[in-house]
Order: sequence, then C-alpha cells, then structure tokens
Amino acid sequence: MNQEQSLIPTSMHKNFEDIKKVDSNGYEYWEARELSPLLGYQKWEKFYDTIKRAIATCNSTGQMLGDHFRPVGKMIKIAKGTLKEAPRKIVDYHLSRFACYLIAQNGDPRKPEIAFAQTYFAVQTRRQELFQSLDEPGRRLYTRQEVISHNKQLFDTAKQAGVDNFGKFNNAGYLGLYGLTAEDVQQHKSIGKDSILDRAGSTELAANLFRITQTDAKLKKDGVRGEDLASKTHYDVGRAVRETIEKIDGIKPENLPPEEHIKSLLKRQIGQLPKPPKQIGGKKPKK
Repeated sequence: MNQEQSLIPTSMHKNFEDIKKVDSNGYEYWEARELSPLLGYQKWEKFYDTIKRAIATCNSTGQMLGDHFRPVGKMIKIAKGTLKEAPRKIVDYHLSRFACYLIAQNGDPRKPEIAFAQTYFAVQTRRQELFQSLDEPGRRLYTRQEVISHNKQLFDTAKQAGVDNFGKFNNAGYLGLYGLTAEDVQQHKSIGKDSILDRAGSTELAANLFRITQTDAKLKKDGVRGEDLASKTHYDVGRAVRETIEKIDGIKPENLPPEEHIKSLLKRQIGQLPKPPKQIGGKKPKK
C-alpha cells in the first residue's frame, strides 16, 4: 500500500485531523497533495481543477486568498531508486480549514469521499453555530466535554509513544501552559484538590483544549517515541500556547479566576430543565 492509499478515510474526522499541520505561529493548515487522496482524487491534475474552483468561490466571498490558499513549492525525487533519479519541484498549497471546506463543496459529488466530506463540514459548521449561540455556562459545559474526549485520545497516543507515567506526562503539559505544576496551579487558584479543568472557565478550557489537540497531533506527526521525549513534546506545545496568549495580551491561564465546580454547574443546568408532563391516566381528579 502506498502513502496515498493509506490516507483514504475510514473516519473523515480522524484522518482529516491526523494530517493537520501547525506552523511556527500556531496556525493550522493542510497540505493539498496530502488532502487529495483523502477526498478520492488520485491524480493531482483533477484535484487542482477543484482547487481552482474553490479559489474562485473564496474570491467571490471577499476573503483574503492568501489567508486560505497559500501556494508553496516542494521538492520530490522522480524515478526514485533508478539511475534516472532526480529532484523535481512541484506545486502544492497550504490550505486553511475554510479552504478545505470550499474544496469539498466544489468537489465531484459522485465521489463518496467528497459526499462524506461535505456532510462532515456541514456537521462541523452546525456545531460551531450551536456553540456560538450558547451562553457562558453552556460554552463551559460544551468545551469541558470536548477536553475530556480529546484528553482520552491524547493519552491513547501517549501510551503508543511509550508513556507509562501519565501523571508526569500530564504535568509537563500544565508546566508548559501555566508555568506551574498542577499542584502549584491548584494552590495558586485556591481550589484545593479540585481538578484544574473542573474549575476552569470557557477561555481557560479553550487554551487547554488547544494544548491537548496540538500535542496529540505533534506526537503522531513527529513519530515521537519514549516517555521523556513525549513529556518534553507536551511541555513544548503547552509553552507555545502560553506564548501565543502572551502575544495577544491575554490573561495568563494561572491568573484566570476559578469558576464553580463543573458538577455543580451541570446539576443546576439540569435542575432548570422543564419537568416532563405527568403521566396520563391513574386516578380521576375530584370534582
């Protein structure tokens, strides 16, 4: 099986997120030539036609093309392993998530991969719309659930990388993001033994979610092996997220005030739900 065939999705979310890259400024992007087989295109020329249609759509929306479709050149070897082996420069694109969405919308709908991708992006867009409509408690509950889900995925990836001491691995991420160990963060925020994430607001949870997803992606992309290197990777990603927050003059995570425990919030939210109607039947009311 060649590299392109191995990218054909069994799960659009898993495979699409697996090939995501992050540049030195913390911006996510996808390489067009890596995305091509994922969307059912084995020939670059056909996929390039789809890219051009997507670019035209992007241009018509008034978006800055350079923010979503960035042409890049890359070197490959042709006739590899033969006497005629030689380097060759080919065109590629670094694509934003929005660009990937436009490509899916402009792709061949007869391809099951394209139909799957269109459904995937429709669901993702709807999830974003729902998130934007939530109030602060709702966003906090939603993001906390996302953190739980992605943390499980990160620990699975870390285990495959050779991590046995998950306390050490997890603490490395906190140390990078907060500049403090988990225990020191608890003391700094005066939350006792409560989980840091159970007392975090939506902004702090979002920073941790980014740390978690980017560490997972980097462990996979770099093929990290060994507990010490995996922990260092977790620290480095946490530190990069921290530096990004500092660049935009955000409040450092350790200085964000703690919120009420997430379980108390959930209990209150459930208590506010309308009660179901009483069961029909039973004793007749007295006249």
